[in-house]
Amino acid sequence: MKLAEKVIVVTGSTRGIGRAIAEACAAEGGRVVISSRREAAVKETLEAFQRRGFKVSGVAADVSSESDLEKLLQHAVQTWGRVDVWINNAGLSSGFRPLDEISAEEIATIVNVNLTGMLKACRMIIPYFIKNGGGVLINMSGKGGRGEASPFLTVYAATKAAVTSLTKSLAREYRAYPVSIHSVLPGMVETDFYKDMKASPKLAADAQSIPYVLRAVGVPKDVVGRFFAEIAAQEPGKVTGKSYSLLKGWRLPRAIALLMWYRATRKIRTAR
Repeated sequence: MKLAEKVIVVTGSTRGIGRAIAEACAAEGGRVVISSRREAAVKETLEAFQRRGFKVSGVAADVSSESDLEKLLQHAVQTWGRVDVWINNAGLSSGFRPLDEISAEEIATIVNVNLTGMLKACRMIIPYFIKNGGGVLINMSGKGGRGEASPFLTVYAATKAAVTSLTKSLAREYRAYPVSIHSVLPGMVETDFYKDMKASPKLAADAQSIPYVLRAVGVPKDVVGRFFAEIAAQEPGKVTGKSYSLLKGWRLPRAIALLMWYRATRKIRTAR
């Protein structure tokens, strides 16, 4: 098994993509540490995974809190003896809304989780990896991660552009060490992220296009999970600084063809 005996920490891993990543890593023999802000969600996920015979543990942690991140690391080390892979997955969205409809408090919360929390986690885990012989760090990027325009997803996209830049910069800073640092742009994945997305009343018609866009470009959760497990299995330091995308190969021409068809049939409306 690709991850046999490796210890993998996955933030935000009780639902959606994070849970799929944790499941895939556990299925490959990894010892997976589950985390979420909600203790009840951590407990439910652990029980579900343990029923399947997975080696898992977990603790509630808010990634925007430095003390919670340190608690998460200490839990992993005390439970499993070490950490081999750290996956910064936890993230929040501002929904499908123009910037002037998003409060300053919401902006601060999203930036604290998506970017500041990730910086704190990187600042903590990279020295740990260097001191303990190496490791693999994977940062979740997303829409906007290539620096492309992402109207009505502005706050979220800005943090993801920063994540890609952060990852490349860190990979260059620490390239002399046995540490691999990557980011992943999974594309659109059908999860509660889109089902629960807040949409501005002004954009209600545009929001109705989301199911069709998902049908065209969506990547299944289990595919994303297995992809992360593959990266987690890398030899630390052999490859670093990659920005991986899952919308490639046969999925890309299929997605383009479907998008063209949905636009031609007016099922998809372009954001104003």
